[in-house]
Amino acid sequence: MSKRDYYEILGVSRNASIEEIKSAYRKLAMKYHPDRNPGNKEAEEKFKEATEAYEVLSDPEKRERYDRFGHEGLRSGYDYHTYTSIDDIFSAFSDIFGGFGSSIFDDFFGTSTRSRRTRAVSIGERGSDLKIRLALTLEEIATGVEKTIKLKKYIPCKHCDGSGAKPGSGYKTCPNCNGTGEIRQVSRSFLGQFINISTCSNCGGSGRIIAEKCNVCMGEGRIQGEETIQIKVPAGVENGNYIPLIGKGNAGRRGGEPGDLIIVIEEKQHELFERKNDDVHYNLLISFPEAVLGTKVEVPTLYGMESLKIEPGTQPGTRIKLPGKGIPHLNQFGKGDQIVIVNIYVPDNINSKEKSLLKELLQSENIKPKNHTKKPKDFFTRVKDAFS
Repeated sequence: MSKRDYYEILGVSRNASIEEIKSAYRKLAMKYHPDRNPGNKEAEEKFKEATEAYEVLSDPEKRERYDRFGHEGLRSGYDYHTYTSIDDIFSAFSDIFGGFGSSIFDDFFGTSTRSRRTRAVSIGERGSDLKIRLALTLEEIATGVEKTIKLKKYIPCKHCDGSGAKPGSGYKTCPNCNGTGEIRQVSRSFLGQFINISTCSNCGGSGRIIAEKCNVCMGEGRIQGEETIQIKVPAGVENGNYIPLIGKGNAGRRGGEPGDLIIVIEEKQHELFERKNDDVHYNLLISFPEAVLGTKVEVPTLYGMESLKIEPGTQPGTRIKLPGKGIPHLNQFGKGDQIVIVNIYVPDNINSKEKSLLKELLQSENIKPKNHTKKPKDFFTRVKDAFS
Protein backbone atom coordinates (compact mmCIF):
# COMPACT_ATOMS: atom_id res chain seq x y z
CA MET A 1 0.00 0.00 0.00
CA SER A 2 1.43 3.38 -1.08
CA LYS A 3 2.10 6.06 1.51
CA ARG A 4 0.18 9.32 1.55
CA ASP A 5 1.92 12.54 0.61
CA TYR A 6 3.52 14.14 3.69
CA TYR A 7 2.34 17.63 2.73
CA GLU A 8 -1.18 16.28 2.38
CA ILE A 9 -0.99 14.59 5.79
CA LEU A 10 -0.01 17.84 7.52
CA GLY A 11 -2.33 19.91 5.34
CA VAL A 12 0.34 22.39 4.18
CA SER A 13 1.58 23.55 0.78
CA ARG A 14 4.85 22.32 -0.71
CA ASN A 15 6.50 25.69 -0.06
CA ALA A 16 5.34 25.90 3.58
CA SER A 17 7.79 27.35 6.09
CA ILE A 18 9.16 25.36 9.02
CA GLU A 19 6.92 27.36 11.36
CA GLU A 20 3.85 26.46 9.28
CA ILE A 21 4.89 22.80 9.37
CA LYS A 22 5.34 22.94 13.15
CA SER A 23 1.98 24.64 13.59
CA ALA A 24 0.22 22.08 11.40
CA TYR A 25 1.83 19.20 13.27
CA ARG A 26 0.94 20.81 16.61
CA LYS A 27 -2.77 20.83 15.68
CA LEU A 28 -2.74 17.21 14.48
CA ALA A 29 -0.77 16.03 17.52
CA MET A 30 -3.30 17.63 19.85
CA LYS A 31 -6.21 16.14 17.89
CA TYR A 32 -4.93 12.58 17.64
CA HIS A 33 -2.83 12.32 20.82
CA PRO A 34 -3.39 8.91 22.55
CA ASP A 35 -4.32 10.56 25.87
CA ARG A 36 -7.25 12.24 24.15
CA ASN A 37 -8.25 9.12 22.20
CA PRO A 38 -7.74 6.14 24.54
CA GLY A 39 -8.14 2.82 22.74
CA ASN A 40 -8.72 4.48 19.35
CA LYS A 41 -6.44 2.64 16.90
CA GLU A 42 -7.34 4.91 14.00
CA ALA A 43 -6.31 8.01 15.98
CA GLU A 44 -3.09 6.28 17.02
CA GLU A 45 -2.24 5.55 13.37
CA LYS A 46 -2.95 9.14 12.38
CA PHE A 47 -0.73 10.34 15.23
CA LYS A 48 2.14 8.15 14.02
CA GLU A 49 1.53 9.20 10.40
CA ALA A 50 1.64 12.90 11.30
CA THR A 51 4.83 12.40 13.34
CA GLU A 52 6.49 10.60 10.46
CA ALA A 53 5.57 13.45 8.10
CA TYR A 54 6.90 16.04 10.54
CA GLU A 55 10.15 14.10 11.03
CA VAL A 56 10.86 14.40 7.30
CA LEU A 57 9.52 17.87 6.48
CA SER A 58 11.10 19.56 9.51
CA ASP A 59 14.57 18.38 8.46
CA PRO A 60 15.93 20.44 5.49
CA GLU A 61 18.04 17.60 4.08
CA LYS A 62 15.32 14.97 4.31
CA ARG A 63 12.75 17.38 2.96
CA GLU A 64 14.93 18.13 -0.06
CA ARG A 65 15.35 14.40 -0.81
CA TYR A 66 11.62 13.87 -0.40
CA ASP A 67 10.78 16.78 -2.73
CA ARG A 68 13.11 15.36 -5.39
CA PHE A 69 12.57 11.61 -5.09
CA GLY A 70 9.42 11.13 -2.98
CA HIS A 71 9.17 8.26 -0.47
CA GLU A 72 11.71 6.15 -2.37
CA GLY A 73 14.37 8.78 -1.75
CA LEU A 74 14.07 8.13 1.98
CA ARG A 75 14.49 4.36 1.78
CA SER A 76 17.75 4.03 -0.10
CA GLY A 77 20.47 4.03 2.53
CA TYR A 78 19.40 7.18 4.34
CA ASP A 79 18.67 7.86 8.01
CA TYR A 80 14.98 7.06 7.98
CA HIS A 81 12.73 5.34 10.51
CA THR A 82 9.14 4.10 10.35
CA TYR A 83 7.31 4.39 13.68
CA THR A 84 5.51 1.26 14.79
CA SER A 85 4.33 2.35 18.27
CA ILE A 86 3.59 5.41 20.38
CA ASP A 87 6.47 4.54 22.71
CA ASP A 88 8.77 4.52 19.67
CA ILE A 89 7.71 8.09 18.85
CA PHE A 90 8.10 9.36 22.44
CA SER A 91 11.53 7.75 22.75
CA ALA A 92 12.98 8.88 19.41
CA PHE A 93 11.47 12.38 19.55
CA SER A 94 12.33 13.37 23.11
CA ASP A 95 13.64 16.64 21.67
CA ILE A 96 10.27 17.41 20.07
CA PHE A 97 8.17 16.53 23.10
CA GLY A 98 10.64 18.24 25.41
CA GLY A 99 11.03 21.36 23.23
CA PHE A 100 8.19 22.98 21.37
CA GLY A 101 6.27 19.74 21.88
CA SER A 102 6.18 20.28 25.63
CA SER A 103 4.17 23.43 25.15
CA ILE A 104 1.69 21.46 23.04
CA PHE A 105 1.02 18.86 25.70
CA ASP A 106 1.49 21.13 28.72
CA ASP A 107 -1.44 23.23 27.55
CA PHE A 108 -3.76 20.30 27.06
CA PHE A 109 -2.60 17.57 29.42
CA GLY A 110 -0.97 19.50 32.27
CA THR A 111 2.61 18.38 31.57
CA SER A 112 4.77 17.08 28.76
CA THR A 113 4.11 13.53 27.61
CA ARG A 114 7.72 12.57 28.08
CA SER A 115 7.91 13.79 31.67
CA ARG A 116 4.62 12.08 32.54
CA ARG A 117 5.77 8.79 31.15
CA THR A 118 9.08 9.00 32.97
CA ARG A 119 7.43 9.75 36.31
CA ALA A 120 5.02 6.87 35.79
CA VAL A 121 7.97 4.47 36.02
CA SER A 122 8.70 3.52 39.61
CA ILE A 123 11.72 1.79 41.01
CA GLY A 124 9.33 -0.75 42.48
CA GLU A 125 7.67 -3.65 40.69
CA ARG A 126 4.03 -4.62 41.09
CA GLY A 127 3.40 -7.73 43.12
CA SER A 128 1.84 -10.78 41.52
CA ASP A 129 -1.83 -11.67 41.85
CA LEU A 130 -2.91 -14.62 43.98
CA LYS A 131 -5.85 -16.95 43.43
CA ILE A 132 -7.47 -19.19 46.03
CA ARG A 133 -10.56 -21.40 45.96
CA LEU A 134 -13.22 -20.98 48.64
CA ALA A 135 -15.54 -23.95 49.17
CA LEU A 136 -19.05 -23.06 50.43
CA THR A 137 -22.12 -25.06 51.41
CA LEU A 138 -25.50 -24.27 49.86
CA GLU A 139 -26.62 -22.96 53.25
CA GLU A 140 -23.74 -20.45 53.26
CA ILE A 141 -24.53 -19.46 49.67
CA ALA A 142 -28.21 -19.00 50.54
CA THR A 143 -27.58 -16.59 53.41
CA GLY A 144 -24.21 -15.03 52.55
CA VAL A 145 -21.23 -15.55 54.78
CA GLU A 146 -18.08 -13.92 56.10
CA LYS A 147 -14.95 -16.05 56.12
CA THR A 148 -11.60 -15.50 57.82
CA ILE A 149 -8.56 -17.01 56.13
CA LYS A 150 -4.83 -16.96 56.76
CA LEU A 151 -2.91 -16.36 53.57
CA LYS A 152 0.80 -17.02 53.08
CA LYS A 153 2.27 -14.43 50.73
CA TYR A 154 4.90 -11.73 50.31
CA ILE A 155 4.42 -8.84 52.75
CA PRO A 156 6.33 -5.52 52.91
CA CYS A 157 9.59 -5.57 54.86
CA LYS A 158 9.06 -3.54 58.04
CA HIS A 159 12.77 -2.87 58.51
CA CYS A 160 13.01 -0.76 55.33
CA ASP A 161 9.29 0.10 54.98
CA GLY A 162 9.20 -1.91 51.78
CA SER A 163 11.75 0.23 49.94
CA GLY A 164 14.47 -2.42 49.77
CA ALA A 165 17.05 0.19 50.77
CA LYS A 166 18.97 0.13 54.03
CA PRO A 167 17.49 2.81 56.31
CA GLY A 168 19.25 6.09 55.62
CA SER A 169 20.84 4.99 52.32
CA GLY A 170 18.12 5.77 49.74
CA TYR A 171 18.63 5.51 45.98
CA LYS A 172 21.15 6.60 43.37
CA THR A 173 21.15 7.15 39.61
CA CYS A 174 21.57 3.98 37.57
CA PRO A 175 25.07 3.99 36.03
CA ASN A 176 24.04 1.83 33.07
CA CYS A 177 21.44 4.21 31.63
CA ASN A 178 22.45 7.43 33.44
CA GLY A 179 18.96 7.79 34.88
CA THR A 180 17.00 7.53 31.60
CA GLY A 181 15.74 4.01 32.24
CA GLU A 182 16.52 3.13 28.61
CA ILE A 183 19.37 1.64 26.65
CA ARG A 184 19.78 2.83 23.04
CA GLN A 185 21.65 0.88 20.43
CA VAL A 186 22.29 2.35 16.97
CA SER A 187 22.75 -0.02 14.06
CA ARG A 188 23.38 0.69 10.39
CA SER A 189 22.49 -1.35 7.34
CA PHE A 190 21.97 -0.77 3.65
CA LEU A 191 18.41 0.24 4.56
CA GLY A 192 19.65 3.06 6.78
CA GLN A 193 20.21 3.80 10.44
CA PHE A 194 18.01 2.21 13.09
CA ILE A 195 17.76 2.95 16.78
CA ASN A 196 16.81 0.08 19.07
CA ILE A 197 15.51 1.27 22.44
CA SER A 198 15.11 -1.21 25.29
CA THR A 199 14.38 -1.00 29.00
CA CYS A 200 17.47 -0.89 31.18
CA SER A 201 17.80 -4.28 32.85
CA ASN A 202 19.84 -2.89 35.73
CA CYS A 203 17.15 -0.53 37.06
CA GLY A 204 14.06 -2.00 35.40
CA GLY A 205 13.38 1.27 33.58
CA SER A 206 13.16 3.47 36.68
CA GLY A 207 16.54 5.18 36.21
CA ARG A 208 17.39 4.61 39.89
CA ILE A 209 18.91 1.78 41.90
CA ILE A 210 19.26 1.10 45.61
CA ALA A 211 22.34 2.71 47.11
CA GLU A 212 22.67 0.04 49.81
CA LYS A 213 20.44 -3.02 50.19
CA CYS A 214 18.38 -3.69 53.32
CA ASN A 215 20.05 -6.52 55.23
CA VAL A 216 16.68 -8.07 56.17
CA CYS A 217 15.00 -8.40 52.78
CA MET A 218 18.24 -8.18 50.77
CA GLY A 219 16.93 -5.32 48.66
CA GLU A 220 13.61 -6.95 47.78
CA GLY A 221 11.49 -4.69 49.95
CA ARG A 222 9.36 -7.68 50.91
CA ILE A 223 9.59 -10.95 52.81
CA GLN A 224 7.56 -14.15 53.09
CA GLY A 225 4.84 -13.74 55.68
CA GLU A 226 1.22 -14.37 56.55
CA GLU A 227 -1.86 -12.16 56.61
CA THR A 228 -5.33 -12.74 58.05
CA ILE A 229 -7.99 -11.63 55.58
CA GLN A 230 -11.74 -11.19 56.01
CA ILE A 231 -13.84 -12.22 53.00
CA LYS A 232 -17.47 -11.17 52.70
CA VAL A 233 -19.37 -13.44 50.33
CA PRO A 234 -22.77 -12.14 49.19
CA ALA A 235 -25.78 -14.44 49.04
CA GLY A 236 -26.49 -16.03 45.67
CA VAL A 237 -22.99 -16.73 44.37
CA GLU A 238 -22.44 -19.88 42.33
CA ASN A 239 -19.67 -22.22 41.32
CA GLY A 240 -17.04 -20.37 39.28
CA ASN A 241 -17.93 -16.86 40.46
CA TYR A 242 -14.96 -14.90 41.74
CA ILE A 243 -14.43 -12.02 44.15
CA PRO A 244 -11.45 -9.71 43.50
CA LEU A 245 -9.80 -8.16 46.56
CA ILE A 246 -7.74 -5.28 45.23
CA GLY A 247 -4.28 -4.93 46.76
CA LYS A 248 -4.50 -8.15 48.79
CA GLY A 249 -2.07 -10.15 46.65
CA ASN A 250 1.71 -10.37 46.95
CA ALA A 251 3.49 -7.19 48.03
CA GLY A 252 5.43 -5.50 45.24
CA ARG A 253 9.23 -5.45 45.11
CA ARG A 254 10.94 -2.30 46.44
CA GLY A 255 7.76 -0.37 47.17
CA GLY A 256 5.81 -1.44 44.09
CA GLU A 257 2.04 -1.68 44.39
CA PRO A 258 0.67 -5.02 45.63
CA GLY A 259 -1.10 -7.50 43.41
CA ASP A 260 -4.71 -8.55 43.83
CA LEU A 261 -6.29 -11.57 45.49
CA ILE A 262 -8.87 -13.48 43.45
CA ILE A 263 -11.35 -15.59 45.44
CA VAL A 264 -12.88 -18.32 43.25
CA ILE A 265 -16.14 -19.78 44.59
CA GLU A 266 -16.66 -23.54 44.75
CA GLU A 267 -19.95 -25.17 45.76
CA LYS A 268 -19.76 -28.19 48.04
CA GLN A 269 -21.96 -31.08 46.98
CA HIS A 270 -25.03 -31.27 49.24
CA GLU A 271 -26.32 -34.56 50.62
CA LEU A 272 -29.98 -33.51 50.30
CA PHE A 273 -30.33 -30.76 47.71
CA GLU A 274 -29.38 -30.25 44.08
CA ARG A 275 -29.07 -26.70 42.78
CA LYS A 276 -30.63 -25.80 39.42
CA ASN A 277 -29.77 -22.14 38.76
CA ASP A 278 -31.39 -20.44 41.76
CA ASP A 279 -33.89 -23.24 42.42
CA VAL A 280 -33.19 -26.11 44.80
CA HIS A 281 -34.47 -29.63 44.10
CA TYR A 282 -35.27 -32.12 46.86
CA ASN A 283 -36.35 -35.75 46.40
CA LEU A 284 -39.07 -36.82 48.87
CA LEU A 285 -39.85 -40.49 49.49
CA ILE A 286 -43.33 -41.39 50.75
CA SER A 287 -45.05 -44.76 51.14
CA PHE A 288 -47.75 -46.09 48.81
CA PRO A 289 -50.51 -45.65 51.45
CA GLU A 290 -49.41 -42.04 52.05
CA ALA A 291 -49.57 -41.32 48.34
CA VAL A 292 -53.06 -42.84 48.11
CA LEU A 293 -54.55 -41.38 51.29
CA GLY A 294 -52.59 -38.12 51.49
CA THR A 295 -50.53 -36.97 54.42
CA LYS A 296 -48.52 -34.12 55.96
CA VAL A 297 -44.74 -34.34 56.12
CA GLU A 298 -41.86 -32.18 57.32
CA VAL A 299 -39.28 -31.49 54.62
CA PRO A 300 -35.90 -29.81 55.07
CA THR A 301 -35.09 -26.51 53.34
CA LEU A 302 -32.02 -24.30 53.31
CA TYR A 303 -33.73 -22.20 55.96
CA GLY A 304 -35.10 -24.91 58.29
CA MET A 305 -37.92 -27.46 58.27
CA GLU A 306 -41.14 -26.79 56.37
CA SER A 307 -44.56 -28.49 56.64
CA LEU A 308 -45.80 -29.91 53.33
CA LYS A 309 -49.24 -31.32 52.48
CA ILE A 310 -49.39 -34.36 50.20
CA GLU A 311 -52.77 -34.55 48.49
CA PRO A 312 -54.61 -37.90 48.22
CA GLY A 313 -53.79 -39.70 44.99
CA THR A 314 -50.41 -38.00 44.51
CA GLN A 315 -48.57 -39.64 41.64
CA PRO A 316 -44.85 -40.51 41.51
CA GLY A 317 -42.83 -37.66 39.99
CA THR A 318 -45.24 -34.97 41.18
CA ARG A 319 -43.40 -31.67 41.71
CA ILE A 320 -44.48 -29.43 44.56
CA LYS A 321 -43.16 -25.88 44.71
CA LEU A 322 -42.10 -24.12 47.90
CA PRO A 323 -41.90 -20.47 46.76
CA GLY A 324 -38.91 -18.43 47.94
CA LYS A 325 -37.10 -21.36 49.55
CA GLY A 326 -34.32 -21.45 46.97
CA ILE A 327 -31.15 -19.40 46.43
CA PRO A 328 -31.31 -15.57 46.49
CA HIS A 329 -30.79 -13.92 43.10
CA LEU A 330 -27.28 -12.44 43.10
CA ASN A 331 -27.38 -8.63 43.34
CA GLN A 332 -31.14 -8.68 42.79
CA PHE A 333 -34.31 -8.91 44.84
CA GLY A 334 -36.09 -12.22 45.32
CA LYS A 335 -35.17 -15.86 45.61
CA GLY A 336 -35.55 -19.05 43.66
CA ASP A 337 -37.90 -21.83 44.76
CA GLN A 338 -37.49 -25.25 46.31
CA ILE A 339 -38.94 -27.99 44.14
CA VAL A 340 -40.01 -31.10 46.04
CA ILE A 341 -40.13 -34.15 43.77
CA VAL A 342 -42.38 -36.89 45.18
CA ASN A 343 -41.23 -40.49 44.82
CA ILE A 344 -43.01 -43.64 46.03
CA TYR A 345 -40.99 -45.91 48.27
CA VAL A 346 -41.05 -49.57 47.16
CA PRO A 347 -39.78 -51.91 49.89
CA ASP A 348 -37.50 -54.72 48.78
CA ASN A 349 -38.11 -56.88 51.85
CA ILE A 350 -41.53 -57.55 53.44
CA ASN A 351 -42.82 -60.10 55.98
CA SER A 352 -45.51 -62.70 55.40
CA LYS A 353 -48.34 -60.62 56.84
CA GLU A 354 -47.48 -57.65 54.63
CA LYS A 355 -47.25 -59.94 51.62
CA SER A 356 -50.71 -61.36 52.42
CA LEU A 357 -52.21 -57.87 52.67
CA LEU A 358 -50.69 -56.85 49.35
CA LYS A 359 -52.04 -59.96 47.63
CA GLU A 360 -55.47 -59.14 49.00
CA LEU A 361 -55.18 -55.59 47.66
CA LEU A 362 -54.29 -56.93 44.24
CA GLN A 363 -57.82 -58.34 43.98
CA SER A 364 -59.30 -54.84 44.29
CA GLU A 365 -60.28 -53.15 41.02
CA ASN A 366 -59.28 -49.74 42.41
CA ILE A 367 -55.71 -50.90 42.97
CA LYS A 368 -55.11 -52.19 39.46
CA PRO A 369 -54.13 -49.59 36.84
CA LYS A 370 -57.06 -48.96 34.48
CA ASN A 371 -54.98 -48.35 31.38
CA HIS A 372 -52.11 -50.78 31.82
CA THR A 373 -52.93 -52.45 28.50
CA LYS A 374 -53.22 -49.22 26.54
CA LYS A 375 -50.44 -48.00 24.27
CA PRO A 376 -48.77 -44.91 25.77
CA LYS A 377 -49.62 -41.68 24.01
CA ASP A 378 -46.89 -40.19 21.87
CA PHE A 379 -45.36 -36.80 22.64
CA PHE A 380 -47.48 -34.75 20.23
CA THR A 381 -50.73 -36.30 21.47
CA ARG A 382 -49.80 -35.46 25.06
CA VAL A 383 -49.01 -31.84 24.09
CA LYS A 384 -52.37 -31.57 22.28
CA ASP A 385 -54.24 -32.95 25.28
CA ALA A 386 -52.44 -30.53 27.60
CA PHE A 387 -53.63 -27.49 25.64
CA SER A 388 -57.13 -28.76 24.82
